[in-house]
Amino acid sequence: MPDVTQSGERIISSYVRSEDSNDYNLRPRLLKEMIGQDRVKENLAILIQAAKARGEALDHVLLHGPPGLGKTTLAHILAHEMGVNLRITSGPAVERAGDLAAILTNLDRGDILFIDEIHRLGRAVEEILYPAMEDFALDLTIGKGPTARSIRLSLPRFTVVGATTRLALLTAPLRARFGAVHRLDFYEPQAMELIVERAGSMLEIGIDAQGIGEIACRARGTPRVALRLLRRVRDFAEVRADGRITRPVASEALALLDVDQLGLDDSDRRVLQTIISKFDGGPVGLQTIAAAMSEEPDTIMDVVEPYLLQLGFIDRTPQGRTATRLAYEHLGLQPPKAPQARLPEL
Repeated sequence: MPDVTQSGERIISSYVRSEDSNDYNLRPRLLKEMIGQDRVKENLAILIQAAKARGEALDHVLLHGPPGLGKTTLAHILAHEMGVNLRITSGPAVERAGDLAAILTNLDRGDILFIDEIHRLGRAVEEILYPAMEDFALDLTIGKGPTARSIRLSLPRFTVVGATTRLALLTAPLRARFGAVHRLDFYEPQAMELIVERAGSMLEIGIDAQGIGEIACRARGTPRVALRLLRRVRDFAEVRADGRITRPVASEALALLDVDQLGLDDSDRRVLQTIISKFDGGPVGLQTIAAAMSEEPDTIMDVVEPYLLQLGFIDRTPQGRTATRLAYEHLGLQPPKAPQARLPEL
């Protein structure tokens, strides 16, 4: 049985896997080429046009939402649209204030610094980032003890694009320094079909409309997952079929990968079955679910829950998680009957 904690090994994991490096050439380079996220694209288009008209750097942008929805892609698009360089790093990679200072001093005017998992920046690093974002200055302390002195270095006007899957973990002072904050949501089925169709065309894969639909509906509203499933189904079609992806071929391939009609795998179903079978459908606390499954609570909350919430299979209540009627029906179980109200005695 697959382990939830091995989220990177799940075929439907929205986190980056080594094979996803092949998707770089499939990324759109312009906002008009990007499919879905229309509200975010419209706001960013206005931001870009205004910055270009004034000849200024973009305002700082914070992108948040589940992994695999295009935060890194949007950072590349912003840099390409503005005609500037993109420097990429991540919160865990910037361990010391000196690491960030070295990055900042190598930026040119208008450049974009993309910080993935920005909520994982250390406090000392954040203290360096605050004046850099607000005043475009770098405060450094030279020496130690009584001879220590502070100097301020001017920085060219640059743009920080931050990405996070846990907006609540971002400190308030850091969040306040972003002029534009946008959430990326799971993609609609129509957008997912267009993404699969575009990728199939670019990869020169033989696939019909029904095959596209079958992959799109099981991709969990996540482009990264859709591209991964498309490659796996292509392999299956070349080995077990005539090389062309149709609905029966896609359905058989995805069933072999243990991905059901809605994109759930065994780990997702195990969470639902734990809530239903061990705790009568809830409400039950996250810590209790994790203990019953021998998993980490953060793993369940970050890896499994977002899509189950999107489908309406679980509810978060003040008392804990509950499985909905839709979850029972998807697992082929009988939903519990609502308790009947007692009639008043005459």
